[in-house]
Amino acid sequence: MEKEKNISTNQIIEKEDFEPFVFKQKEVQRKYIKTESPTKVFALGGLEEIGKNTYCIEHENEIIMIDAGVKFPDDSMLGINAVIPDYSYLKENESKIKALFITHGHEDHIGGIHYLVKQVNIPVIYAPELAAALIRDRLKEHKLTDKTIVKEYVADDIWATKNLRVSYAALNHSIPDAFGILVETPNGNIFSTGDYKFDWSPLGHFAELSKLASMGDKGIELLMSDSTNAEVEGYTPGEKGIIENIDKLFLKAKGRIFITTFASNVHRIQQIVELANKYDKKVVILGRSIERIIKIIRQMGHLKINDKMFIKANDIDKYPANKIMIISTGSQGEPMAALSRIATNRHQSISIIPGDTVIFSSSPIPGNRADVEILINRLTRIGANVIESSPNNRIHTSGHASQEEQKLLFTLLRPNYFMPMHGEFRMLKKHIETAESVNLRPGHGFVMANGDQLELLQGNAQIGKRVDADAIYVDGKDMTAHASNIIRERDILSKDGLISVVVSIDSQTNKLLCAPRIISRGSFYVKDSGNIISEAITIVTEAINEVLNSSKPTFGAIKKAIKQSLSPYIFKTKRRNPLIIPVILNKK
Repeated sequence: MEKEKNISTNQIIEKEDFEPFVFKQKEVQRKYIKTESPTKVFALGGLEEIGKNTYCIEHENEIIMIDAGVKFPDDSMLGINAVIPDYSYLKENESKIKALFITHGHEDHIGGIHYLVKQVNIPVIYAPELAAALIRDRLKEHKLTDKTIVKEYVADDIWATKNLRVSYAALNHSIPDAFGILVETPNGNIFSTGDYKFDWSPLGHFAELSKLASMGDKGIELLMSDSTNAEVEGYTPGEKGIIENIDKLFLKAKGRIFITTFASNVHRIQQIVELANKYDKKVVILGRSIERIIKIIRQMGHLKINDKMFIKANDIDKYPANKIMIISTGSQGEPMAALSRIATNRHQSISIIPGDTVIFSSSPIPGNRADVEILINRLTRIGANVIESSPNNRIHTSGHASQEEQKLLFTLLRPNYFMPMHGEFRMLKKHIETAESVNLRPGHGFVMANGDQLELLQGNAQIGKRVDADAIYVDGKDMTAHASNIIRERDILSKDGLISVVVSIDSQTNKLLCAPRIISRGSFYVKDSGNIISEAITIVTEAINEVLNSSKPTFGAIKKAIKQSLSPYIFKTKRRNPLIIPVILNKK
């Protein structure tokens, strides 16, 4: 009988459809305060780009901002100091602004503050301890300390207005005091990560995973999350392992040690200085940005190192080579940075000697690889032993979450909607794909551009109308947005040069006094182009005479005629589009 019973059971299993057990997370019971007003979320910077992170949350007559960053110019932005968002919407709605909240102290999150407070009244800035110190230092440098109030917050602080309530959760990053920010609104809770990763043996504070899980249980309506490493699989390595590898290089080095890293990587700089102290090395700092960071973290007590450990570059020859460590800017091959000037023997105090070790505790930013390789070749040629980060010798790690950490965040928070931020378009798109592989419902992810408004209303989200969010190029101290035309002209000058057309006329008789004179700079060599110059003079003369013989011969019309007639001819003969500058001399 037992045998017959087993046969019967097997037959039943074969006939039934077998479905494997699938674990599903507990459904979040989302709660909303009844309102007919949508909560609007938008970025003035930080979407489809790396840098100038500036995010706004608006409900009725209240606006709060999260971060106010700057973007550094690339090679195409000739002569530009910085790129900032267009603050015109904030200026128009200044009375609604209640506060600016800072997630951490990196320049792409705080570097725009001194530009912002010049144009917009920001009543108060809330920032973690280190970021607050950096902001105060920058406002003091620009004589703006009376423009706003900077207050520090800690992990358990709470801030509230009529419609909005703000709290914090500690996260890991490459700088101390990095926080995610929770904003509770009538239309659900919004969580912004700032820049983050999960480091299980951090150099600073631990990430508050239990707090994140609790926030997820209460319901996250919208998650705004860092997308920098959205295309990177696996986990981001921790900082502690990187410092251990650098420690081994200190033991192997026979002579002086040069080390370059991002000035913004405060944890790394802090640990490198402590390594130098461990091995009784004197420290030389080359670079204003690194000097500023070390000064501030020492004032805050993050770096308890004796003053006698630091020496000036001029005193370097007073100590044995194996007792010197030099921290320098120039990890990206910047031509004017200290390390680049040392590599080309242009530094006033320091030069490479055979046996020096140069450690690049960094990775090239996209677009900088060629500059970094040139710098490494120059250093190697003059006798330095150059060490870069590699899979077999990890001496640099990112401060941003890779895909598995992003999945963990979604598992903890379980958001209803998702707006990836801080990344190029492809990164934002990939981040949504990762989110959907965990628990985000298809169609609930929004790839947004700067200026797009996402409107949340009682459990629904939709794209609203845009606000002005063009990039503003800061040229010197000018923030008028006219620099875009200047960049275009500089670009033309660098590629095609300029042609100046000098014209002498008598406005009383509307006659040319002599043939126009053509001056070329950076466009083509005039002495070898006599026939082209002659033809150009003929073309310009005809165009000018046509204007002078017309009913309204104005200076503006003459200049326009010169440009319109000469430009096509120069392009046809020389394949160049130079900047054409008419100069009109008028006989009185």
